[in-house]
Amino acid sequence: MRIVSLLPSATEIVYALGLGDLLVGVTHECDFPEAARALPVLTSSTLPSAGSSAEIDRHVRRSLHAGSSLYALDAELLERLAPDLILTQELCVVCAVSYEIVASAAKRLRGDPRVISLEPSSLEDVYATIETVAALAGEESRGPTLVAQLRNRAAALAQRVQGRPRPRALVLEWTDPPMSGGHWTPGLVELAGAAPVLADPGANSRVLEWDAIASADPDVILVAPCGFDLARAQTAAGELAAIPQWRGLRALREGRAYAIDGNAFVNRPGPRLLDTAEIFAGAVFGEPLDAAHAAPIRQPA
Repeated sequence: MRIVSLLPSATEIVYALGLGDLLVGVTHECDFPEAARALPVLTSSTLPSAGSSAEIDRHVRRSLHAGSSLYALDAELLERLAPDLILTQELCVVCAVSYEIVASAAKRLRGDPRVISLEPSSLEDVYATIETVAALAGEESRGPTLVAQLRNRAAALAQRVQGRPRPRALVLEWTDPPMSGGHWTPGLVELAGAAPVLADPGANSRVLEWDAIASADPDVILVAPCGFDLARAQTAAGELAAIPQWRGLRALREGRAYAIDGNAFVNRPGPRLLDTAEIFAGAVFGEPLDAAHAAPIRQPA
């Protein structure tokens, strides 16, 4: 079995199943675990690598309006790698190379590889995806084993926060414009012991109005921009200082606003979503946080 993963989350799933030796190619964003960085890279991105949130948003909207793809696929390398299984997605045109591009390239390959689109929209869907990938790789028994481990972690976290007050938590998956937490994110907030605010469970993120955010006035704010590591999330949060409604939020004044490494945790529907829920719980209840994963957002002077 030769597997190509065109999703960072799928790459993490394959490794978590103990099947990393079957991977022959990955994306330019597949950076976890470390072993993935040594594999042939099949994709590249047209997104600005160092742009602000607003600049990236404008680039994305222009590209989509023009019908251009945000990602390129090296079809020649894909042919040389000769995969039996290609893992891709149709969930988000902004997050990874499109299914249409992958399917078109796969038609030119010898051996008729299977192209599987992974579409998890909740933590339960992620569990199902893990079992699907294991079965497709011919190692069906490994899926339930890994899922059981993850369910045990979820149960332990649920027990830890049981009976505590449920703060109202807002997750921003983008900052300019502000966008809600969608798909699996609201469920992780609930697992962490909080009540999601202005959330879209199982659905795409949507643009929020600053007046609506101010009116909701959440107890806790978690800023985890899609694709941003912690340093870039902190920069994006710092850019909000010019927004009057942001400066007036109670969570910011009370020191209950946090920047989180969205790229590593919040945005990837894989095994590390349990890490995400645990990070959320730490932020929600004011517990010590790993400085490599999350950091308090200071109120502007």
